[in-house]
Amino acid sequence: MTVSPPPADALAMIIASALDEDRASFDVTTRATVPPDQPGEATVLYKQAGVICGLEVMAAVFQQVSDEIEVTSTFEDGDWVEAGTDVAEITGPLAAILSGERVALNLIQRMSGIATMSREYVQAAAQGGTARVVDTRKTTPGLRAIERYAVRVGGAHNHRNTLEDGILLKDNHIEAAAQREVDLAGVIALAREGAAHTIRIEVEVVDAAMAREAIAAGADVILLDNMTPAEMRAVVEEHRGASADPANRRVLFEASGGITLDTIAEVAATGVDLISCGALTHSAPALDISLDVRPA
Repeated sequence: MTVSPPPADALAMIIASALDEDRASFDVTTRATVPPDQPGEATVLYKQAGVICGLEVMAAVFQQVSDEIEVTSTFEDGDWVEAGTDVAEITGPLAAILSGERVALNLIQRMSGIATMSREYVQAAAQGGTARVVDTRKTTPGLRAIERYAVRVGGAHNHRNTLEDGILLKDNHIEAAAQREVDLAGVIALAREGAAHTIRIEVEVVDAAMAREAIAAGADVILLDNMTPAEMRAVVEEHRGASADPANRRVLFEASGGITLDTIAEVAATGVDLISCGALTHSAPALDISLDVRPA
């Protein structure tokens, strides 16, 4: 699967902000101990097995620090490597390499951790069915572009990227409408009226009765929130199996809420089309990766 890289402008902003946060241009330790013209070589070592993700991002970090730094690798994002694998070589002014080291590692460790967890979830879901695993907007503020790229590298997919990208009527939207004495069908009608014809309307439901109401009102996607696999299966079968109504067969079903590696296969087996997992971005542990300067 070809994965589109993060937008160049977003990536440049992320890197610039991270380098400024770390005050990389004012590295007093390196300034005091390493001459600016001392050449250097270093290797990037994956100390844990996992999915490589962020090679180009790492290279872009070092390029912002110094255009004399070069990063080379025989690997690509998406490759699986075992612990103890050197995945990249870095050459250039040693002082500049050391000043960019922490930011480069922070980003590639984070991205590789997300890609690795995403692959694990995708592989586990495939044991139960064909549901597509997707992320959520539970991303690190400022890092969404690279975190969602990492999800794709791991083989999962992205949900809506921003609030502008789709209508998702969640419990608080429905409660806000109820306070105005507007029922669920009325909220969906308001959403349909205010949306472009190209935008799907997704509705979060908590039980079968609410799912029926949302589908009857014209929802395009039903988000089954924190329901048991048995409850999900019943909803999907009711609206997709015996029904002769073509409208019911076009509805997509998304499972969400507390889904783990241990439960995702069972959820996929219910027949849902999508499984959204916030854990892909909010709980993925960073992979252990180091940058080691080679002896001259």
